[in-house]
Amino acid sequence: MTAVEKVEEQLAALCIARRCVPSEEPSYLLDIDTSTAAQPSLVAVSCSSQSLRLYDRESLRFLREYRAHPGSLSGVRFAHTCDSLVFSACSQGTVQCWDARSATQKPVQVFTGYPSNVFISFDVSCNDLIVCAGTEKVEKDTFLVFWDARGITDCAGATKEPLGVYSESHNDDITKICFHPVEPNLVVSGSTDGLVNVFDINKDNEDDALISTCNSDSSVSSLGWSGEDYKQVYCMTHDEGFCWWDMAQLDTEEPITLLHVLDVRESVCAENHGLHYLVGGLYHEKAKKLFLIGGTSTGNIHLISCGTEGLSLVGTLSGGHSATVRSFCWSPTDESLLTGGEDAQLLLWKPGAVERSLTKKASLKISSSLQKRVRVHNTSLKSRKKCSA
Repeated sequence: MTAVEKVEEQLAALCIARRCVPSEEPSYLLDIDTSTAAQPSLVAVSCSSQSLRLYDRESLRFLREYRAHPGSLSGVRFAHTCDSLVFSACSQGTVQCWDARSATQKPVQVFTGYPSNVFISFDVSCNDLIVCAGTEKVEKDTFLVFWDARGITDCAGATKEPLGVYSESHNDDITKICFHPVEPNLVVSGSTDGLVNVFDINKDNEDDALISTCNSDSSVSSLGWSGEDYKQVYCMTHDEGFCWWDMAQLDTEEPITLLHVLDVRESVCAENHGLHYLVGGLYHEKAKKLFLIGGTSTGNIHLISCGTEGLSLVGTLSGGHSATVRSFCWSPTDESLLTGGEDAQLLLWKPGAVERSLTKKASLKISSSLQKRVRVHNTSLKSRKKCSA
């Protein structure tokens, strides 16, 4: 059995180890992140109720909740070098940093944008020096906004203004931002304009910083880095397409496109009522393999293997969620998977696990008044030639 086959077998054997008790106020679980070095490890979840919740990762025991958000949340990230700090971005033009050790409802740092900014995406560089957020298009403007994240613990409660912005590389909502896992100067952004841009933010200006522009031909819903030394970029689209590019080929005569699937729902043969949507991707370093996470409206989770020859179904995780899965977080340390959904459930999956929760599975359906609207984008694109300079 090859390393890849072994990993695929482990993924297909994931079983529910823990199931958290839904809160008194059910809400969609929109994004999940885990701390890496802290013991015990923490889980942060952003919710459609404009709150940020913290859990103990191993037991999924609820710890505390932060509610001082003036608008809808668009992501959650732990700091990489200081596990007690957790970031969240909100639609009212701020990125907030919280001290996970404290129950106080006041963030230790607020990164403020410009008056018209509506943040719908953000990320933190791998060395925690830079925070970047993407905006909705307002009139004719859309921005990548950058802040210096240093000195957070030294100026608790203070606000920080931006270092600057990129404003020329996208012409519609910037839906996703992802810093490189090991090179803090590299960041990739995706937009409803269909473009996926890779920047080197060490350069002096936006034109010089733009390393490559790839066109997904649709509205970008998710993206990330993959491959050896993370030289590949992939993205998913709001109409369930998938694109995969190799940045290592930018200066060669070889094509940079590894795979382009217009509709994954049609190319992946999935049992249990098919494949309805994609959630995101995970790069498995041990197997050196990219996998996609997708699912059904009834809560089944599909694990999909990516290769240059196409996509194939690895396995289906069922019996957990009862509605659409909106978020996940993979842990390479113990080969486990956290998932969150529209049924308000947070689940921990481990290979061959036996569920140790006394909570009986509930088929939760959240009332329409609490539903987080699904962003619908115009997929008509302005023609733009792909460049690689």
